[in-house]
Amino acid sequence: MTTSPSKEDRVLLHQLLAESDAAEQPSLAGVSPRSVQRLLVIGAGTMGSGIAISALDAGLDVVLLEQDEAALLRGATRIREHYAGRVAAGKVEAATAADGLSRLITTTDWSRLADADMVIEAVFEDLAVKQQVFERIDGIARPGAVLASNTSYLDLDAIASATARPQDVLGLHFFSPANLMRLLEVVRGDKTSPEVLATGLEVAKRLRKLPVVTANAFGFVGNRIYSAYRRQCEFMIEEGALPQQVDAALEAFGFAMGPFAVADMSGLDIAWRMRKSLAATRDPGARYVQIPDLLCEAGRLGRKTGAGYYAYETMAGRALRQPDPMVEAIVLSASAAKGIVRRALADEEIQRRALLAMVNEAALLLGEGVAQRATDVDLVMVNGYGFPRKEGGPVFWARDRGEQVLQTDLACLAAVSGPGFVRGDLRHVLMQEV
Repeated sequence: MTTSPSKEDRVLLHQLLAESDAAEQPSLAGVSPRSVQRLLVIGAGTMGSGIAISALDAGLDVVLLEQDEAALLRGATRIREHYAGRVAAGKVEAATAADGLSRLITTTDWSRLADADMVIEAVFEDLAVKQQVFERIDGIARPGAVLASNTSYLDLDAIASATARPQDVLGLHFFSPANLMRLLEVVRGDKTSPEVLATGLEVAKRLRKLPVVTANAFGFVGNRIYSAYRRQCEFMIEEGALPQQVDAALEAFGFAMGPFAVADMSGLDIAWRMRKSLAATRDPGARYVQIPDLLCEAGRLGRKTGAGYYAYETMAGRALRQPDPMVEAIVLSASAAKGIVRRALADEEIQRRALLAMVNEAALLLGEGVAQRATDVDLVMVNGYGFPRKEGGPVFWARDRGEQVLQTDLACLAAVSGPGFVRGDLRHVLMQEV
């Protein structure tokens, strides 16, 4: 008598096969990557320092470049303290740490770009700033150097247009902290050469990352899906839930943190800046929740300001979050301003709608060719966005529900989401990869 495999076993197999499939890039058969030994990282902030640590751990020679000495010193100190902490914890031998640090050069001298095999830009997430940086890189970097941007949602082709060699440009979207997070979105621009894409994948492998190839589109795979998820959660607080209820429901499903707690941790100004960058192209008829903007306008930018969706109090070195009556007042006022009669939402509805929003956006991405495979979506969301590993990912969840239930649920989601909701073709998600 045979028994059906448990959900745990099916999830494990699903993730293993997804990783194996992601590593296969038939279009690169016979393409040799370029040699990379010296990596130059522009930007010594948290992200740039984490990328530098990953490269040092992989045995690469690293140049960390900043435009001012104070920022450079902070980055260099961050790297030294990382290795000192690892040694003190017994995780790394002192000789290994010393070897890594011996391969690190910190500088404000942009002429060092000329020696790099690969350049990774990790500066402020602003298109004009990144274009200025790439224009400067283009004038100094040697011919054949791979030029990578760590952008998390900007147009890679627009960044590449600042150079005379867009074929040498690709995106390497690391996740913070870059030295710990395994996921790496490898973004293929319109003119990225196969050789450069192959080089990006080879470097990812050397850094012991999990690379997922994505086409160039706003937010790529992860941020695009997460934005749809967060937007649906904003709809729900406008309709009747409060941030703490939405977070609690999704944490009960298995997320380490709910979307509003995550927003506070990241800083509400990051998404605010992104929304403002899209304002000119946003459909004026689409449903838009103003609550996040109202919080930002009130100076509530998250943990760093002591207030966001929650109020924060530091105790024993930890920022403890508490529901805030001021946030409830802002939420209720925003609902009333739109004439919305608030209603109670059950936790099951919150979970279902949030997950359906992810599934629908995955279907759209697959239909547009941004994501290569449905299972790539699960790799990204589980390894970079806190989707509970035990649930396999939004695609696994969708396939477990079945097409008939999904179609019915998606029709309901479209109805409550209002104008601007675009329904994806679920066949892209449900079709099993061969």
